[in-house]
Amino acid sequence: PGCHVKEAQDYQEVLQQQRGGFSFELCKRNAYLAKSASIKPPAAMKTGTTICGVKVKDAVILAADTRATAGSMVADGNCEKLHFIADNVFCAGAGTAADLEHTTQLMESQMELLKLATGTQPRVCTVVRRLSNMLFKYQGYVGCALVLGGVDCTGPHLYSIAPHGSTDYSPFTTMGSGCLAAMSVLESEYRDDLTIEEGKALVAKAIRAGIFNDLGSGGNVDVCVITKDGGKIFRNMEKPCPRQFKAQYKPFPKGTTPVLKEEILKLCTVETGDVTMSG
Repeated sequence: PGCHVKEAQDYQEVLQQQRGGFSFELCKRNAYLAKSASIKPPAAMKTGTTICGVKVKDAVILAADTRATAGSMVADGNCEKLHFIADNVFCAGAGTAADLEHTTQLMESQMELLKLATGTQPRVCTVVRRLSNMLFKYQGYVGCALVLGGVDCTGPHLYSIAPHGSTDYSPFTTMGSGCLAAMSVLESEYRDDLTIEEGKALVAKAIRAGIFNDLGSGGNVDVCVITKDGGKIFRNMEKPCPRQFKAQYKPFPKGTTPVLKEEILKLCTVETGDVTMSG
C-alpha cells in the first residue's frame, strides 16, 4: 500500500502546509517500513559516565571515572574525562566522547586567545557563558554534559552545564548515567567546611558509588584539584576494581609464524630541489 500526500487546493491549505511544526503524515509509512522491510528507526545511543565536583574553601575538586563505552562494549577502560580549559579552569565531561574532546579544545583555544588579548586570567563565568551559548545554538545535538570548576579573582566556582545549554551553580553537583548513586553520597556527606583532602576523599567515594552501581561507569577514579595557583590532575588516584584474572596462556613468541617472503621497495629518492622516481 502506498502513501497519498494531499495536494493543496487553495491558498489557505498552502499556508497551512508552510506553517512549519511537526508533521504526522509519514508516521504510517515509517511504521509500515519498520514492520515489513525490517528497517529499524534511528535510536539514541545510551552513554555511560559518572562525573562530579565539590566546592571547598579556596578550591574546587572534580572527579570522574575512566570507562568509555560503545553501545554495550567497553571501548576504553582507562580514558581521561578531565579536560584542561585554562590554568585555573578545568571540566569533567559526560556524553559523546568526540563532542567533548572538540568542545573543550575549542574552549581552551578561545580562552588562550582571550588571555593574550586582555592580559588577564579568564574568569569562570566567561567560560560558562561561551559554552552555554554554543551548546544552546546546537539545541542538544552536541552531546556535552559538563561539570566545570575553577578559581578566579572572585573565588572558587562550580557549574554544571547540560547539553541543551542550561547551567546550574551549586556547591556540589554530579552528572552522567551514574549521577544518582554519586549524588546520594554527596548529599549525605557534603559539608561547607571541607578541607581539600576531605573533598578529594568525598568525590572519590561518589565516583566509586557510580562505578559499582551503574553499568555505564567503571575503571578507575581520576581527581582534579583546582586552586588559585592552578589545577592538578591525580590520574588513577584509586583503582576500585582491578583486573582479577589474566589470560591462562602466554602469547605466541615472535617467529612462531614463518615469514615466507619479505620484499622492501624503495619508491622514491628525494634529492635537493627535485624528486626522481627509481625502481
